Amino acid sequence: MTDNEYMDQAESLLRQVETSCDRLNEQTDADIDNQRVGGMITLTFANRSQIIINLQKPLHEVWLAARAGGFHYKFDGQNWMDTKGKGEFFANLGRFASEQAGCALDFGA
Repeated sequence: MTDNEYMDQAESLLRQVETSCDRLNEQTDADIDNQRVGGMITLTFANRSQIIINLQKPLHEVWLAARAGGFHYKFDGQNWMDTKGKGEFFANLGRFASEQAGCALDFGA
């Protein structure tokens, strides 16, 4: 993957996270505050817990930090997959965000 291909895919991922937060705030009582600064998005939940998603450009990875731990994702041509075989980015984000928000949240893929 070239640097430009990585940035296209990574920016698409960040836009989808932002769009999903807006949709979830309209459809649920989750009240997710999402703030983006450059290549990093911070999701803050009503209980003040956070999930941080940031781009790791030199490694062509996306990192996610949640109460459940820290995870690294690489694009496999179709999906962003955990580098240690622990699943797909949006499925994991939905699970971690649901745990932290206290309600079921689906970020889609």
